[in-house]
Amino acid sequence: MRLSLLDRSRTRAGWSDAAAVTATVERAVEAEAQGYHRFWVAEHHAVPGIASSAPPVLLAAVGARTSRLRIGSGGVMLPLHQPLVVAEQFLLLEALHPGRVDLGLGRSLGFTPPVRRALRREEAAATGFEADLQELRGLLTGDGEVTARPATRGDVPMHVLAVRHGVAIAARLGLPVVVGGTDLLSDEVLASLREYRRSFRPWRGSAPSVTVSLDVTVAEDDATARDLALPEAWAMAQSRRTGEFAPLQPVRAIRDASWPAQVRERVEALLERAVAGSPARVRRHLEQLADRTGADELMASTSTFDVDALRESDRLLRDLVA
Repeated sequence: MRLSLLDRSRTRAGWSDAAAVTATVERAVEAEAQGYHRFWVAEHHAVPGIASSAPPVLLAAVGARTSRLRIGSGGVMLPLHQPLVVAEQFLLLEALHPGRVDLGLGRSLGFTPPVRRALRREEAAATGFEADLQELRGLLTGDGEVTARPATRGDVPMHVLAVRHGVAIAARLGLPVVVGGTDLLSDEVLASLREYRRSFRPWRGSAPSVTVSLDVTVAEDDATARDLALPEAWAMAQSRRTGEFAPLQPVRAIRDASWPAQVRERVEALLERAVAGSPARVRRHLEQLADRTGADELMASTSTFDVDALRESDRLLRDLVA
């Protein structure tokens, strides 16, 4: 499998949002040095725990600090934007960083009604996702009703971030698909991937391509890796209780905090499903994942409070996959 990273610019207790996006750029520089194939950034709006709100802007900074690494969005939420604007943004990135730019596209409208109102988008905006993908592809290839600028000689590959019927859309349009989550080996997901490959309609010679995205935390031993996975699990569990996805907390602060029974149960469940452990343990899980899903690429979306430990996790993951 090819190996890539998705960095969501997670904020951390005591950090500014600016520090979070700077850390993303630095992580991309390390990823290139470590031999990663691709580095993607995310789009989230008004989320306290995530500083990445404008992928094209952040990718311009990442591209300026790297020279070989493929860069892209995981993803641009297409219902929030006009296809022409997205095409112009990514054609400009392709002009600046030729042959390195990917465009991952999702259909989320934001977490809460206030965010959707601020974005001037309501639930119905997501219903035209497939048509918007087709319009965007025409604009990127020069086959649209208008000519998006800057015109480039290169290609900006589109990828569909898929949940449920998104896999079927990718198959109909002949596009690569990215599937994520903690249940990648569920019968439902595996069946959808089989159907994706069976019903895939090639577009200009394209072939089915599956990327699986999940948190993968690697450390010298299982206990250390489990500790590194704790801040993200804690934030997820607390968000169910508070309705707010908060910045990452240090492990010691989490251990010293009050753990209501429901939060403890959620944290433990999340840690049980996490891919976190020693290189040998993680290797076994990834081999099973590759065998069952037939994935062409693994995109690790790992985050933790300790950025040095995160850098080491990235290195260990690169070594064991290589």
